[in-house]
Amino acid sequence: MSIGIDLLEKLVDMGPRRRSIEIREGVEFEYFSTPVTLAERGRAQKAAKDDTVEMALQLLVVKAQTKDGQLMFNAGDIATLKHKFPASVSEGLMLQLLQDPEPEEGEAELDMKSSRRGAAKEQPAAG
Repeated sequence: MSIGIDLLEKLVDMGPRRRSIEIREGVEFEYFSTPVTLAERGRAQKAAKDDTVEMALQLLVVKAQTKDGQLMFNAGDIATLKHKFPASVSEGLMLQLLQDPEPEEGEAELDMKSSRRGAAKEQPAAG
């Protein structure tokens, strides 16, 4: 394995993270999920035939789990998520899954800043 992969494996937390959406004031739906990998996203896109909503629902079904690691949905739930609940609820669940979760208290955020050399190239010329 390369040095970069070894370093990423040490730095990136691939464990489950808590996610929740507020259903109504004071009531939230909680689930846990590990980060979505490119391979998982690709499988969902292929299964969904490039339908973005279907892809996100596919990911939700395979990624959402209880705190104890049990899957919360199955493939048969996709139609129910589409037809039985307000779009805001299903979309909230899907969007949260596709976004990086907020870091837990005391956890460092991933710093996506450019390197000094890259940042220097982006500086506007003095006029």
